[in-house]
Amino acid sequence: MERNKLFQVFVPTCWLFGEGQLNHLHEQALPGKKALIIISNGKSTRANGYLDRTEKELHQAGVETSVFDKIQANPIHTTVMEGAKAARDFGADFLVALGGGSVMDATKAIAIMSTNDGTLWDYVASGTGKGKPIANKPLPMVDITTTAGTGSEVDCGGVITNTETHEKTGIVDLGIFPVLSIVDPELMASVPPKFTAYQGFDALFHSTECYISKPANLMSNMVASTAIRNIGKYLPRAVADGSDMEAREHVAFANTMSGYSMMTGSCTSEHSLEHALSAYHESLPHGAGLIMISLAYYRTFIKYHCCDDRFIDMARFLGMENADKPEDFLTALENLQKACGVADLKMSDYGIKEEEFEGFVKNARTVMGALFPADPYVLSDEDCVNIYKESYK
Repeated sequence: MERNKLFQVFVPTCWLFGEGQLNHLHEQALPGKKALIIISNGKSTRANGYLDRTEKELHQAGVETSVFDKIQANPIHTTVMEGAKAARDFGADFLVALGGGSVMDATKAIAIMSTNDGTLWDYVASGTGKGKPIANKPLPMVDITTTAGTGSEVDCGGVITNTETHEKTGIVDLGIFPVLSIVDPELMASVPPKFTAYQGFDALFHSTECYISKPANLMSNMVASTAIRNIGKYLPRAVADGSDMEAREHVAFANTMSGYSMMTGSCTSEHSLEHALSAYHESLPHGAGLIMISLAYYRTFIKYHCCDDRFIDMARFLGMENADKPEDFLTALENLQKACGVADLKMSDYGIKEEEFEGFVKNARTVMGALFPADPYVLSDEDCVNIYKESYK
């Protein structure tokens, strides 16, 4: 498979990495004096003391704060608009995302809508979005990630769901790179095993997709392979023992590298196909949906022998040092899923029905069709339907 010799890197986010880095937030050059802190609609951010610690750090830096606590696991466009109103009403001059990928993604969209007119879908470039240019600079953001799954702390995109049209898609703009991100593995110790696995596989697939994609290059190969190696070695440990700080540290590092892999390369249609699932079935965690379709998805490309060398590489990255055929990647991936206790996830448990598959494919191509050209082989609609069928339990 031919690789790209030219690439461009622009990732302007300053990020602090390591245990205890939240304690140094007050020492940083912050982008304003009034911060809206954005968190999920769950209890963990408050219960684990992360909100109190963040507020204390910001107050120590002379920053006035308010809290918006309504972000869903799959954030929706109406909540984004509500968050933008909260930012304007408070007079926030910057935003702080305290949470996982959903919170960080929603904060990026809130940053846009805090300074621009209309609704979010006016600025979405796919599906029913109007694709208008973002006229006014979004509010600056500080990201404090409490999970390891999306790499959103170092990228310039966010995924939001429009519940009215069943569209789950990204909005991308250079103005929504966080100015500062804190990746502190201590904040991830409280994530339950199941969600540690879901998030870790999301990060893994960002990187496996980038590694086989057409835009792959020397830089994306470096960060993607590093992420794959770290997840393969340390994710089972993090799932088994959330207090294992060495494992948490390596999975957190892999997650941020997965963000860099997207900024230097591209995801493929695996993410498009999953977003169609969770756009219609909002209770489905994104990482779980990716796990469900992953073996059939990668098996399809292996069947077409479009990048055998890439799959052999990835099998070795996942620990099969003697891998010599592309199918070894499927074995390594299945073994990793078993080690993390997620090999038996069922679409049917989330209300997904087989008769929906053709509609999912249409949705994936309409809403997130931009990822399909990055595939190493051109998938037909029949290929995509078969991926769902082979994955169905």
